[in-house]
Amino acid sequence: MPDAVVATEIDEAPKKGELPRPHALRLAEEKARAAAERPQDSPAYILSADTVVACGRRILPKAQTADEVRRCLELLSGRRHQVITAVTLIAPGGRMVTKSAMTRVSFRRLAAAEIKSYVAGGEGVGKAGGYAIQGRAESFVKEISGTWSNVVGLPLALTVGLLGGMGWRGTNDG
Repeated sequence: MPDAVVATEIDEAPKKGELPRPHALRLAEEKARAAAERPQDSPAYILSADTVVACGRRILPKAQTADEVRRCLELLSGRRHQVITAVTLIAPGGRMVTKSAMTRVSFRRLAAAEIKSYVAGGEGVGKAGGYAIQGRAESFVKEISGTWSNVVGLPLALTVGLLGGMGWRGTNDG
């Protein structure tokens, strides 16, 4: 359980020509550095992540409107895409490590009525690629290759490995 959750204010727009994986890596590192600059009561592990949905080289937005959700789903319908999550960990003392996970997701062909219903529910707003696999959008998935937790937004096995590799032993709070 984290001691604190800190929202960082960084520009998440892709840089000109930036590819999906380098984009995710850059954002995770910038978020971690921004959090590390804040005053802390004691040395802390700082964990940040950023998830990017890409169709080929195209980075899909974190949909902010119903129209963006609709456009994302229309693009992903009947296609395979990649979900890339970069995780950055800064250990007490300042050592920083960043790694990424990639999962391929194939959507079945979606009917216009399905897209309209999903958009109306609001679940995809604020989500990379305009959908949340942990919700109703799981029914859109025809096939997945990689970890489900990565598509949710935090690849758990990778994260636990990073924490252990940087000396974090965790607690057992029952």
